[in-house]
Amino acid sequence: MSDQSLKERIAEDIKSAMRAKEKERLGTLRLVGAAIKQREVDERIALDDSGVLAVLEKMLKQRRDSIEQFRKAGRDDLADKEAAEIAIIGDYMPAALGDAEIDALIDEAIQSTGASSMKDMGGVMGVLRPKIQGRADMGTVSARIKARLAP
Repeated sequence: MSDQSLKERIAEDIKSAMRAKEKERLGTLRLVGAAIKQREVDERIALDDSGVLAVLEKMLKQRRDSIEQFRKAGRDDLADKEAAEIAIIGDYMPAALGDAEIDALIDEAIQSTGASSMKDMGGVMGVLRPKIQGRADMGTVSARIKARLAP
């Protein structure tokens, strides 16, 4: 990958989608851009790639939750729209980690922090978060850590 930041890549892709008249892609990318800008304004910071990934992760989670709600309500048209947005946003996420890779990172984090019980959970998560952000579901990772640290 080039040395272009994720934020710059998204801005370039917005322009490309405009030129190509890709209405759905453009709409989703504008939502992404707006969410990034909103967080920057709210926190008075410039987001780096990990901050942008956190925004994207949150957007993906919101859309997954929405799909579930729309399907329950019989609104497959809206669920399909959310699924299309997930596909577009997913293009900006790093490759997902496999189960074996996640387990290895958890083992490494537990060793490096000397964690031995549930009260050490926060330390383990603190070490893991930067390594796996955007590459694995944090809820699943948290459950795996709990299983390892539980008596």
